[in-house]
Amino acid sequence: MSTAILTGQPVPGSSIEADLRSLGFDVRTATDAADVETLLAAVPGDQRVAVVDTRFVGHRHALRLGLTDPRFPLAAVPGAVTAQPAGRQAMTRAMARESSASGGTALAVDSLADRIVTALDADGGEVHRPELGSLVAAVPADPQARNEARQAVSAVDDEAVRLKSAVKARDGFFTTFCVSPYSRYLARWCARRGLTPNQVTTASLITALIAAGCAATGTRGGYVAAGLLLLFSFVLDCTDGQLARYSLQYSTLGAWLDATFDRAKEYAYYAGLALGAARGGDDVWALALGAMVLQTCRHVVDFSFNEANHDATANTSPTAALSGKLDSVGWTVWLRRMIVLPIGERWAMIAVLTAATTPRITFYALLVGCAFAATYTTAGRVLRSLTRKARRTDRAAQALADLADSGPLAGLFARVLPPTRFLPPAVWVVCGAALVTAVAWIEGAGWAVVLGAVVYALVSSEAVARPLKGALDWLVPPLFRAAEYGTVLILAAKADVNGALPAAFGLVAAVAYHHYDTVYRIRGNAGAPPAWLVRAVGGQEGRTLLVAVLAAVLTARQFTVALTVLAVAIALVVIAESVRFWVAAHRAGAPSVHDEGEPA
Repeated sequence: MSTAILTGQPVPGSSIEADLRSLGFDVRTATDAADVETLLAAVPGDQRVAVVDTRFVGHRHALRLGLTDPRFPLAAVPGAVTAQPAGRQAMTRAMARESSASGGTALAVDSLADRIVTALDADGGEVHRPELGSLVAAVPADPQARNEARQAVSAVDDEAVRLKSAVKARDGFFTTFCVSPYSRYLARWCARRGLTPNQVTTASLITALIAAGCAATGTRGGYVAAGLLLLFSFVLDCTDGQLARYSLQYSTLGAWLDATFDRAKEYAYYAGLALGAARGGDDVWALALGAMVLQTCRHVVDFSFNEANHDATANTSPTAALSGKLDSVGWTVWLRRMIVLPIGERWAMIAVLTAATTPRITFYALLVGCAFAATYTTAGRVLRSLTRKARRTDRAAQALADLADSGPLAGLFARVLPPTRFLPPAVWVVCGAALVTAVAWIEGAGWAVVLGAVVYALVSSEAVARPLKGALDWLVPPLFRAAEYGTVLILAAKADVNGALPAAFGLVAAVAYHHYDTVYRIRGNAGAPPAWLVRAVGGQEGRTLLVAVLAAVLTARQFTVALTVLAVAIALVVIAESVRFWVAAHRAGAPSVHDEGEPA
């Protein structure tokens, strides 16, 4: 239960107490600053507490934004301040200072809540002040000001502002114009019926899995149903975030579920399309796996670039300046958002092509579109990196090292072999990745591929032997992903036996889950997965070598079984540890987060 302490002389006709109760606060009244201090100390330390001036006039949603957002330990709007358990100590110190300064009495003119905020600022506390826009939040000093404030409240539709703010500020064209105009009302419907964002996220996953099942039937009716259900799944995917913003139900667990389920839905749908095509006599598993590899590498490019540069100093470049100028021209903004094929445009394209064409055509279009988008975004980021004069931090270098997912084999080689400096890390990885994938493509299964994988492991150790602070070092993790996933894809395709490519699809999906989980931990400031987990699953170079060895020593059918066993083993280990970590973090009260970043 949250507690709100009202301070100051009561105002006839004020709705502040009813508004606070409607927001879930237990309201108590204080007569002076000393009484506020006493009531504040009586509230249990594990509960949220707020101090609110009885003269407050404003929209209920302004109070909601200022007093109930779980992401911030300290937050305030004019006339009201709140502290979660993590911010209680700072508020207690600020309250004690104000109580002693005023001699324990209440001042008729000043707002005690605002004075507490001033004291928090003086102590270096990070007090969140939400953007209210047209919403009103004020402490009028006289009856005329109060009347003017009430008129300002009446002139603005609180609910309309709340609905508008539920939509993500930056999103793709399809999402902004084709989904959000009505999904926000679905989010409100869910909020009024007590549904949580996590429940909507789960419903979106179930809908997408049913869509994948319909696609797996291989019938025209199944494909049409799959396309429609995939679109509805995306509507629910938008709704869960809008519900979180509408009702301020943010959580660490919710952010992880939303991001993880997005990947699970898309890749499960790829598998459903491949199964449906197989029923019709068309084997498109290589295309499905290729689409998953390309999409995963695209995401890692995004993650790595952002982690390498989000806290870099002197972070400017002519390319970034040009991008800023283009953003000032309206139509270029939407064009640039569309050509990167974000999740809305991508899923709409997949759904329409599934219903109207064949799985093979769908995958061809997906591969071409994603390849163009990847080329466009990666080229732009390379140009920014080369023209930007930036110094990258130790934190950024550590994040890139964690994303690299280097295992014990790379660590052993790094200890045995002295590091060299005549080639940048990204160039080392390009050479190693080109070698192992080219040999796999030319020779297929055999000891030549094993030798290529050994050389690749040596090169991998060289690439991560030094802190990844170079201009293009953010390319190292996505290049590692391309090398590992590409080797598995090529060797499975070269096996030329039923089941090899589906088994490879499962293996890459399990490993990709591990890599996505690493990203979400870093984004949530939770650090990388534990070292034992990285050792247990071998690291990216260890898995690449293991798959090469299995392809060399086993028959094609045995290799298929081995890939299946490996996929199941890795999936069990990484998913079990991931679920354990995120549930434990949620129960321990990890800071609530909500991702408002690039459209995935």
